[in-house]
Amino acid sequence: MNKKIIYIVGTLFLIGGIFGYNYYQKIFGKAITTNKELFVNDTDSLVDIKDKIAEYSNKPNTFLWVAAKKSFSKPKTGRYLLKAGMSNNDLVNMLRSGNQTAVKVSFNNQDSLEKFAGRIAAQLELDSISILTSFSDKNFLNEHQFSEKSVFQICIPNSYQFYWTVSADNFRDKLLSEYNRFWTSSRLEKAKALKMSKNEIITLASIVQKETTKKVERPIVAGLYLNRLQNGWPLQADPTIIYCIKELKGQDYSVKRVLKVDLLINSPYNTYQNRGLPPSQIAMPDISAIDAVLNAQKHNYYYMCADIEKIGYHQFAKTLAQHNRNAVKYQNWLNKKGVHR
Repeated sequence: MNKKIIYIVGTLFLIGGIFGYNYYQKIFGKAITTNKELFVNDTDSLVDIKDKIAEYSNKPNTFLWVAAKKSFSKPKTGRYLLKAGMSNNDLVNMLRSGNQTAVKVSFNNQDSLEKFAGRIAAQLELDSISILTSFSDKNFLNEHQFSEKSVFQICIPNSYQFYWTVSADNFRDKLLSEYNRFWTSSRLEKAKALKMSKNEIITLASIVQKETTKKVERPIVAGLYLNRLQNGWPLQADPTIIYCIKELKGQDYSVKRVLKVDLLINSPYNTYQNRGLPPSQIAMPDISAIDAVLNAQKHNYYYMCADIEKIGYHQFAKTLAQHNRNAVKYQNWLNKKGVHR
């Protein structure tokens, strides 16, 4: 009789142990099998989350069971980094607290605020319209003395950390904060020495950026444009004419050659028709272009022309006669290549 009781008790303990072990495993056992990003949208339900983790969880169904046991029903929107070995309990706690992981956001070479907004919208939950609306907010522009064109200058190309769910205004404000941080006392002193504002430095940098992709040339090109400005010459920068053309015909319009008729376009950005700098930048200059202006090379060059022998570079000239010889070579080269627009 005693043996029978011992057997029954033992069996009950075994069943209890198995039940307890399974219970424990459902809650605390390893569920996530690989490191993975999980994006939770505002409209996602727990069933949606279960479906999203199905590929990299060995317990997707028990996720719902654990959530119910913990009275958890609505995950917080965000981008979460799941790690191999996480349990369903870990996952529920993370989604309940909204403990998301920041996104590394990067951008460069965006020609307009519209293109920039599209680039950002592809990396965050934000849509491009909300970004444009935030950047064009009149109160923000007035407070910081920007125009709808010049506000683009706060977008300094770099990598930034944002939460995926960041609001458009918080995104904009952080860029402004980083823009102010970028303007160190050293950079401000150099701008002051050139008798130029931050807007003017970035405007000229955007022209330099478009004039040459070769970083080694940028201080030379910047020095050339500064020579023209300081001597009261019009900049006569072809990138500003291309900007004017794209303003008229659309940003995707291809311009490989500036024609004489283009120089007559009526626009404050036409540096053939207007002396001095245009009202704002014509593109997004990278840091090397901005620093090229602040650290421009001192020389006596006033003219430049694309080099037909060293593609991508320029030939610089001190006199108009020398420049004209370079220009004739370049125009003949374009004609032979059949480049007429």
